Amino acid sequence: MLSLGLLLGALLVAPDLRAQPASAPAATPAATSAATSAAAPPGARAAPAPVSASARRLYERSKGQLLQIRTLLKTQDSQASVGSGFIVSEQGHVITNYHVISQFALEPENFRLRYATTEGEGGQLELIDFDARRDLALLRVVGDGLKGVGQLSFRPQGQPLSKGDRIYSMGNPHDVAFAVVEGTYNGLVERSFDPLIYYSGSINSGMSGGPVLDEDGRVVGINVSAMFFAQQMSFLVPAEYAEKLLQRSRDAKPIKGAAWTRLRDQLMAYQDELVTRFTAQPWQSANHAHYRLPVPEQTFMRCWGRGTPADTKGLDFERSQCRMEHAIFVSGSLQTGWLDMSHEAYDGSKLGTLRFARQYSGSFRNERLGRPDKSRTAPFCKEDFVERDGLPLRAVVCLRAYRKLEGLHDLSVLVTTVDAKTEGALGRFDARGVSFDNALKLASHYLEGFAWTKK
Repeated sequence: MLSLGLLLGALLVAPDLRAQPASAPAATPAATSAATSAAAPPGARAAPAPVSASARRLYERSKGQLLQIRTLLKTQDSQASVGSGFIVSEQGHVITNYHVISQFALEPENFRLRYATTEGEGGQLELIDFDARRDLALLRVVGDGLKGVGQLSFRPQGQPLSKGDRIYSMGNPHDVAFAVVEGTYNGLVERSFDPLIYYSGSINSGMSGGPVLDEDGRVVGINVSAMFFAQQMSFLVPAEYAEKLLQRSRDAKPIKGAAWTRLRDQLMAYQDELVTRFTAQPWQSANHAHYRLPVPEQTFMRCWGRGTPADTKGLDFERSQCRMEHAIFVSGSLQTGWLDMSHEAYDGSKLGTLRFARQYSGSFRNERLGRPDKSRTAPFCKEDFVERDGLPLRAVVCLRAYRKLEGLHDLSVLVTTVDAKTEGALGRFDARGVSFDNALKLASHYLEGFAWTKK
């Protein structure tokens, strides 16, 4: 058996992964972005209920600060995406989602930004800063077109909402018309790596980046995403992050040129925190009779499991999958910044050695490790046999480099036990958007979770 150190050490002398060609579908988090184009089919969401007198009052009071944000092609007025935003300063600063303006941020040579007011007036916008981790962007109106219209204020952090409080989401859904949607504050999403507000209200595509107000017209959150195929399950970025972005960059100069370097720096800082917090957690038990299989604490991951019926006559198996439900939006074709892991435990005593071996090896062979695409290289993989406390394992470690985000990689680790003729376990761990050093830490941490069950 080769040691774990030899397996991981082989990756240290790997060629420059960025030079290799790349393609595999980017994973999508469970909370699909209520994004900038018409991603959801018409009629997929229930129509909002008639608004109350409070909703009408707040809309009339704040509509002057409400904007539609359009990303247009550089050479024509065709829009590539549509979102919402709101004015937060006398100087014309505007808050919206990063994903609303990501095309302009990454390809300013091909796109431009414009706004439209509730009265149909329009003008140009410039990008001042963004926080990709919280999916926020700070823009500024070019010229004096909106001077004197006022701004929305943020609810003080020292005045938290209570579960059940009525709040009001505003935006321009599906580029149809400006709208207000009345809903309920339900606290923060449990087991989320970064805070997200759970909002019982219908946020639709095109409302991303719009404000969510309390009864006094103060901003408590920013529309960001919705759970499709669910009833009124939407999510908001807490307003404190938008306020911090405004305070930090209010006087900054506009970003000139593609923002890949700034985006990379933000993702690097994020993945360091993610890996540090994840590897500090001890592994939980999968309660298998023979193998200790790595199961994470559900601090910011959710786990599901299933298995075969007790009276099955074929292969018996148990499956567990754990994943983060939040991802960082990079572009329309790439999301990153999340962890995913699973394991399957097999008992083939009813099949016999040959039939079990065929199905067991097939499960290992069917795992897809990715192909080159426009965002990432092809995977560079290393396979070896390793030993964990006497338990022999077959392990494959793969890295895919990001083409325009230097130093970031996708990691995949595939592990299977090879100690028995009619029994075994297969595990998989994936990390999106981690540095080379952190990929090695995660691979080592994952393999350390395998061992014999202590009796």
